[in-house]
Amino acid sequence: MIGVKAKTIYGDEREVVNKLSGGSTSYVERTNLTSRHMNGRLVRKTLGYSKELKMLRASSIWEDVVYNFGRALKTLRVESMASDDKRHWIGRSPAMAAGLTEHVWEIEELLTVLPLPSTNS
Repeated sequence: MIGVKAKTIYGDEREVVNKLSGGSTSYVERTNLTSRHMNGRLVRKTLGYSKELKMLRASSIWEDVVYNFGRALKTLRVESMASDDKRHWIGRSPAMAAGLTEHVWEIEELLTVLPLPSTNS
């Protein structure tokens, strides 16, 4: 990773910054819970622990990739107007909401697409 840039997609930018700057731990705890559910190596009292730090890092990276590219989240969906006047929703992944991709990736696609090398070494 080269860096991170914060971008407010929904809501008042000042309110979002205030919530993320330490006023509440609920966002961090929600992220931790999601990680424990998706990554068996982080589950408490498990036999699937990592003996090597390298394997824990690989497992955590895989969990982040699947969460951000391979899962459509209900909180990020957008309304789509259908011709029959019914509400339809289009699911979006966090990567779609950030403008990094235009579709939710399948696991096969995540396993077969090679990342571009970083220009900063």
